Amino acid sequence: MLFRLWESPVRETPAPRLVPDGVGGEHLLVTRHAEVRAVLADPDTYRPDNALDAVTPMPASALRILVRHGFRLPPTLANNGGVSHPAIRAEVAELLHPHSVARQRPWLTSVVRSRVASVMSGLSRGESVDLHAVLAADLPLLVLARLVDLPEAEATAVKTFARAALELFWAPLSADRQEHLATVVGEFHTVLRDFAAHGDGLAARLRAAGHRPDVVAGALFFLLVAGQETTSQFLTLLMHRLAGTAVPPDARAADIVEEALRLDTPIVTWRRVAARDTTLGDVHVPAGTGLLLWLTAAAQDPSVVAAPHDFRPGQPGSRRHLAFGAGAHRCVGASLARMEAEVVTEETRAMLRSVTILRAPWSPDNLTFRMPDAFVVGPQLPA
Repeated sequence: MLFRLWESPVRETPAPRLVPDGVGGEHLLVTRHAEVRAVLADPDTYRPDNALDAVTPMPASALRILVRHGFRLPPTLANNGGVSHPAIRAEVAELLHPHSVARQRPWLTSVVRSRVASVMSGLSRGESVDLHAVLAADLPLLVLARLVDLPEAEATAVKTFARAALELFWAPLSADRQEHLATVVGEFHTVLRDFAAHGDGLAARLRAAGHRPDVVAGALFFLLVAGQETTSQFLTLLMHRLAGTAVPPDARAADIVEEALRLDTPIVTWRRVAARDTTLGDVHVPAGTGLLLWLTAAAQDPSVVAAPHDFRPGQPGSRRHLAFGAGAHRCVGASLARMEAEVVTEETRAMLRSVTILRAPWSPDNLTFRMPDAFVVGPQLPA
């Protein structure tokens, strides 16, 4: 079943092959690092047009709900293979420039340090703590809001919307569930549209550049769903790794983050569609074929990294993972995600060496996103 690929042991990286997706379709599954990278780097042959196609075809009832709420996502960022993509991306990149990201590091360190102190206080009293809720869930949202300006909404509402969108478009679903999720996504999309028309920051920049309000709303959608939400998921997976794996005490935070991105990336797969008849390796790919790029398998390709299944921060090839994609659609927020993860690593690694994992993060069925939930720890048990 393709919906839980993170659970599949990557023992080999075979040639691309057609695999049923479990909901009536099939994908050309691509696992080798060189071929995955080649697809990502060639958006003319392998277009991103299917990035937002619902994995489970939506019934008319769910589509009517989205239409009623005015939901529309024209090509903007991850789903944009057209000529407008570079200009939209440039506006986002300007606000997420590494220099701007670096200026947020002292503030973020202070926030994380304060939260860690609170967690340690609770652990010292014998309490259990959900590190996902306390440390990871809202942190990327708070940082992103400082950089690009976002709609004024409760963090819980934004998180509910983002997770609903990830489920609606990438999970195997019943019709009833699709209708519920369409309502959640549609209702929040009205907030995005209003901010797109009147908000400051990125919204104002995109409007000034001549982009339509629905394009502005689409860019905000991708930032909230594929930006902050995936980063908070990664922070949870990263802390679980630090709590459950012996990490050399002299390992650099940056190296720990890269190795975690390689083995614990929150985005397990990504999709492309062949724009014309082509060949990938020795495999003929007809025009219109949907490709599923297995990013975690590519990151464990033995031709790229010497110890593909071991967590070894700093090992050669570790940074060659494709957690942020590659080419023209490489994640525009990569430096931001790395900075946040390095801060969390630096501030939590000592604490996480002396906790007991009471509940590991659980992930639901999803074609692309891990979507971990609660990560509960308690005081270290006596030997």
